[in-house]
Amino acid sequence: MTQIDTSAVLLGQAQLRKLVPLDLDAIEQVEAAFKSLATEAVAMPPILRLDIPEHAGEVDVKTAYLPRFPSFAIKVSPGFFNNPSLGLPSLNGLMLVLSARTGLTEAVLLDNGYLTAVRTAAAGAVASRWLARKDAKRVAIIGAGEQARLQLKALRLVRDIDHVTIWARDSASAHRFTRDCEGLPCDVADSVNHALRHADIAITTTPSREPLIHARDLHPGLHITAMGSDAEHKNEIAPDVFAKARYVCDRLQQVRVLGELHHAIEAGAIDADAAFAELGEVIAQTAQGRANDDEVTVCDLTGTGAQDTAIATLAIQRARASQAGTIFHNDVTA
Repeated sequence: MTQIDTSAVLLGQAQLRKLVPLDLDAIEQVEAAFKSLATEAVAMPPILRLDIPEHAGEVDVKTAYLPRFPSFAIKVSPGFFNNPSLGLPSLNGLMLVLSARTGLTEAVLLDNGYLTAVRTAAAGAVASRWLARKDAKRVAIIGAGEQARLQLKALRLVRDIDHVTIWARDSASAHRFTRDCEGLPCDVADSVNHALRHADIAITTTPSREPLIHARDLHPGLHITAMGSDAEHKNEIAPDVFAKARYVCDRLQQVRVLGELHHAIEAGAIDADAAFAELGEVIAQTAQGRANDDEVTVCDLTGTGAQDTAIATLAIQRARASQAGTIFHNDVTA
């Protein structure tokens, strides 16, 4: 009988930050997950969502099994937006990693949302790698929080960016952002339209409930990565953009429920059964990406369980290689 290792590893946020920095390996891992969605028999159920309105709380649970990986992750991602008044961060969470062969727990990743932040930024880089013009150099960042900074860092790994324009509702936050651009020229815009005026790539990173980018803001050659609309009430892209741009998404069945496409369908701008390419299909070259340098492209990223499994798998692979973390043993009996 084959001996099964029943041990598991416990890793905290500080350890995971060292094991899984936002680098090209993380981007490649997330890109592989997107391709899996288009080419493999991936099992990815709908997102489970729990709202706790009296405490401005929401909890998402995401998971996916990808045949290319020996493990799968189940991620619990809470967001409690009154927490800053208590001196606590708004976002936290953890991932459980289980064997795809036995279902035994292989790791508990107490990342407090760090791995989600990394895989989200990596997904933005993948979108720009496949949909932005090859010569794209100027980026507009909409929003000035942690994910805005990570999106810029990831983008610079796949495109030679030489100028940044930032817009945020809080002007002070936008000006603070300029100090973190690591030597890149960075301007603060007084409107979203101003921010996009000369941009080759625009990245939206906000929890906005009202559209920020409209058809009037578009120009030939622009690519937009929209990653803020990860819940039904969030909306960054106006429905009129769909008539002017090539639309690509992370998972079509998901964006029909909670992405930018969801709002376009509700507004009557798009038929509910309309078919669009997924990013994984573009990567696998089974669907059209950018057709030419003048086309406007939009990639709607709502976050998938496939990305969570991919980044969690990378984490435990590196943990095993470096013997990091606290080992505990499952008391398993037949």
